[in-house]
Amino acid sequence: MVPLLEKEIQDGQQAFQLVDGEMIPAINIVGEKYEKRELFLPQLILSAETMKKGFEYLQPLLQQDEQEQGPTVLMATVEGDIHDIGKNIVCLMLKNYGFNVVDLGIDIPAEEIVKKAREEKASVIGLSALMTTTMVKMQDCVELLHKEGLKCKVMIGGAVVTQAYAERIGAHGFARDAVSAVKLARKLCSE
Repeated sequence: MVPLLEKEIQDGQQAFQLVDGEMIPAINIVGEKYEKRELFLPQLILSAETMKKGFEYLQPLLQQDEQEQGPTVLMATVEGDIHDIGKNIVCLMLKNYGFNVVDLGIDIPAEEIVKKAREEKASVIGLSALMTTTMVKMQDCVELLHKEGLKCKVMIGGAVVTQAYAERIGAHGFARDAVSAVKLARKLCSE
């Protein structure tokens, strides 16, 4: 992808135009095909990695263009859980869509998530859990956010998580995969 981008820049295209007019529409097509089961997880990951390389190349030029950075999404795998493959894919996809992603990593206590959300002025917090024994920590985080008076939205995901669970704990939404996480984050940021 980088040689194609280099040629476009040499031909006078602006970095932001390439991202907004070419790269994001392309990843949207991949996302739609993934949802329709015309493409599968390996193709989604390959596309996301390709986009990442393109964004890395364009990043200095985007900063020169002084385009406004997207909303901040804070991502974390909750306390007690060390699984992060799904979260990492979501982080990559969110970055590809222009979000400022702060990835706290794995096994993160609710107190640390809330503290970092305040520091980063996060618009959305994305919480991940793979195990039923750790998904209860999502509720701890939502409750602490309310107690601390933070207004950021919470989206949750992971193999054991459902929309019903999101509603039960007061999260603002559930995403079953990276494509739906991007859609949800965009929706939550526009509310």
